[in-house]
Amino acid sequence: MSFSNQLILWYLHNKRNLPWRATVNPYKIWLSEIILQQTRVDQGMEYYYKFIKNFPTVKELALASEEQILKLWQGLGYYSRARNLHFSAKYVMNELYGEFPKTYNELIKLKGVGDYTASAIASICFNEATAVVDGNVYRVLARYFGISTPINSTKGIKEFKQLAQQLLDTENSGTHNQAIMEFGALMCKPQNPTCSNCPLNDSCVALSKKRVNKFPVKGNKIKIKKRYFNYIVIEAEDNKTKIVKREKGIWKNLYEFPLIETVNLINEKQLVELKEFNMLFETADITIKLFNNNVIIHKLSHQHIYTKFWIVKTQVLTGYTVHWETIKKYPVSTLIHNFLNQYKTN
Repeated sequence: MSFSNQLILWYLHNKRNLPWRATVNPYKIWLSEIILQQTRVDQGMEYYYKFIKNFPTVKELALASEEQILKLWQGLGYYSRARNLHFSAKYVMNELYGEFPKTYNELIKLKGVGDYTASAIASICFNEATAVVDGNVYRVLARYFGISTPINSTKGIKEFKQLAQQLLDTENSGTHNQAIMEFGALMCKPQNPTCSNCPLNDSCVALSKKRVNKFPVKGNKIKIKKRYFNYIVIEAEDNKTKIVKREKGIWKNLYEFPLIETVNLINEKQLVELKEFNMLFETADITIKLFNNNVIIHKLSHQHIYTKFWIVKTQVLTGYTVHWETIKKYPVSTLIHNFLNQYKTN
């Protein structure tokens, strides 16, 4: 039995009952694939249902405000996905007259859609013979064939794509692609793969050499950058505060308290000496208290953010227009969201 046939047979008997598998609607498949980028299925499921409920078609998504979309996306991370989702929905409605792309070459033109996502939509919805290569596929192929080329290298990306394409069942492209991804997620897992029950265990190179945990190979790891955030949480006497929309970075267009970034951790004495801090207030009549005695470390894929929340109480001032009772209506990062939940109960 061929590699593809074995995977498909396993898939038909073991696949999970996921909502996006009950449809070949390209909008819904696109939405699920964007949500599942960098996201576990169990976490992404909730967001998929929320988006389908609020935006059942690409038209509704295109007509929504970016703020609505970011608020619904809140907690999922990698917010550029949400911004790209909105951009592409408007592109489909305005430039393609509401007709969702049907081929790989058309799909890959959508902002936020790369080779993997275009291949997934094209094969699942339209059975186009284009192979998917995601983290699960890299792992399955690297282990089964014993490939030591780093998967995050230019050579590796090309090599694995070519191999995946050669192995593809062109008559059942969508099923084949879903099968190999599901196999990697459930059977050939990153940690503790189920090799003893694997239908491919009699021909897996990594297993035969007892080197399963050595594959796939990755090149040099990304250097983690340390950043130091000081959020100024202002409490005016009329129960209003100040929040601002972030203009750049991974949290672009999300809201946050006034932020002062420093080169290292600072104390209260150092804080009040900063020009950026004093520019926030029209009066010197303020009281300051550090909310978190222990620094909050928010870990992202490429940076660790060391955060202090400084509570500053002051009199009624102009420019502080957000009432504390409405602050949770704004889309914010997980870091700010967690603070608000803790601050409310203190």
